[in-house]
Amino acid sequence: MAKILHKMYKQSNRRVFLKQAAAAAVGAAGFPYLICPSALGKNGTTPPGSRIVLAIIGAGSMGRANLNSFLALEQAVQVVAVCDVDDRHAQDAKAEIDKKYGNRDCRVYRDYRQLLEKESLDAVSIAVPDHWHAAIAIACADKGLDIYGEKPLARTIGEGRLICQAVERSSVVWQTGSWQRSVRNFHQACELVINGRIGKVDYVEVGLPNGPQGRPFKPLNVPEGFDWEMWLGPAPWRPYQDFGRGNCHWDWRWIMDYSGGQLTDWAGHHIDIAHWGLGLDYEGPVAIEGKGDYPSDGIYDAPYAYDFMCTYANGLKIRVANAGKQPHGGGVRWYGDKGWIHVDRGRLEASSPAILQEKIGADEIRLYKSENHHLNFIECIKSRRQTITPAQIAHRSISVGLLGEIAMLTGRKLRWNPKTEQFINDAGADSMLMRAFRSPWRI
Repeated sequence: MAKILHKMYKQSNRRVFLKQAAAAAVGAAGFPYLICPSALGKNGTTPPGSRIVLAIIGAGSMGRANLNSFLALEQAVQVVAVCDVDDRHAQDAKAEIDKKYGNRDCRVYRDYRQLLEKESLDAVSIAVPDHWHAAIAIACADKGLDIYGEKPLARTIGEGRLICQAVERSSVVWQTGSWQRSVRNFHQACELVINGRIGKVDYVEVGLPNGPQGRPFKPLNVPEGFDWEMWLGPAPWRPYQDFGRGNCHWDWRWIMDYSGGQLTDWAGHHIDIAHWGLGLDYEGPVAIEGKGDYPSDGIYDAPYAYDFMCTYANGLKIRVANAGKQPHGGGVRWYGDKGWIHVDRGRLEASSPAILQEKIGADEIRLYKSENHHLNFIECIKSRRQTITPAQIAHRSISVGLLGEIAMLTGRKLRWNPKTEQFINDAGADSMLMRAFRSPWRI
């Protein structure tokens, strides 16, 4: 109790108030309280005077998209600072924030550690390359900040587990940017599957995008106002170069020092949905085997094509492959003994149209409902309720993609213990559960 009180006094008074109010809402029975839209003010936003103070860490493509979503919740959120190693990104984001609020108050940082030291925050939105996810997320969690973190949760399974542990020990709210759970057709598909509308499911196809095959090495001078050393951070050092669009932004995804290609870029979306419809949010496969096709030259080394099979303890099989290898393309297709359902962005189909007209009864499984992913995060900050995509679920979703990556790299069938998160009798595969951090970075 003394430790809890000490931690509370170290936080800002307003943040303590939010948590105490939420704790009171939970009540003695321990049931979580979900804020009703009518209590949040106009358009489901919070009343003035109780806005969540938030900073943006990473102001590139996804960072700016998330920024826009939070700025749209202007009665619920106040964005006060932005951090990016590229001054151009940071200044563009600052200009947008200042224009929204009609002032010049937004602060700018290059180093997230300085931001965490100087700013009094309730929450952060993190959208940085995958190799940075763990270090920044853990630092923010250890500060007691609630976190909207982009998928995939982490670059490795070991880093993902450390993020989950940090979130748990600090009791912070985490929302993963796996926003498909907040989209109606994905929610409908998963509720139909989990309630048995296609019978017992024993096979699932998950189709992810195809990847690029190659890119020649093209060295560049480091642009003015860009901290390349900080961008690399814990990843191995290399000279600054053109990753694909005249700079290092975006196309770092195809280089395994930073990401795992389309496999890890999309596993947090479609594998996440496959698990949701099966009630496997906190589970994992027990065996994995497959093959990847890797570029033969150039700087890209992530697989541009991939195909692996995951077997679960109950005999269920999930085949994950790039869309070009799947018979029905991208998205998720569940096969049951009474039919099938296929869902993708802008697509919902079934073996019989009547399946999609089925209603879910009051006594059946009702999956978590959210229609605004960013607002769900803000509501949960206030209620202290679990978000629709918490860290533990995001960890299990991306773990499947990362297990497939390891199976393809080793070239052998792997046996996995999802409870201990270790391979069975395979020290070589176990050594790939973490990646070495370049000094002085560590987690």
